[in-house]
Amino acid sequence: MEEKDSNLQETAENVENLENAENGSNNAPEVENEPISEIDQLKADIAEQKDKYLRLMAEFDNYKRRTSKERIELIQTAGKDVIVSLLDVLDDCDRAEKQLAISEDIKVQKEGIQLVFNKIRSTMQSKGLTAMESIGKDFDVELHEAITEVPAPNDKQKGKVIDEITKGYFLNEKIIRFAKVVVGK
Repeated sequence: MEEKDSNLQETAENVENLENAENGSNNAPEVENEPISEIDQLKADIAEQKDKYLRLMAEFDNYKRRTSKERIELIQTAGKDVIVSLLDVLDDCDRAEKQLAISEDIKVQKEGIQLVFNKIRSTMQSKGLTAMESIGKDFDVELHEAITEVPAPNDKQKGKVIDEITKGYFLNEKIIRFAKVVVGK
């Protein structure tokens, strides 16, 4: 009977412990409760950090896609401004071509063609294009590409640009084409 009483007492204690656990008032020592709560907290922190990481990666992927798309659009339309500004010059070229076929007066034709040339130069200058002045200047490998060297007519022209085969250009003060020149030696 004593054995039965002890089993009954154990069962009663187990039920009491179970009820206390459900109610949150466990008589078990605090040491056992802390690691479980700490582990749960760490798991929650890891889950939160993982969520933040996944969101950040998704946001970064979206950023890359968006900037890539914008860059492609920019490249495709980069020359649009220049092309639109040159359309007026193209219209003038068409009118000049019609006048060349109709008119016999060479002086008027030259004036018309010169107007078209001046308009294209001013349009390009308004977009930041500047022609490089090379003739008579010292030869500079940063600006010039020497095609050939010829004997200089006098000592002052040695090492200087004597003739310009192809003009060099700057776009917004950055060189975009080197001048091809003849240098005196």
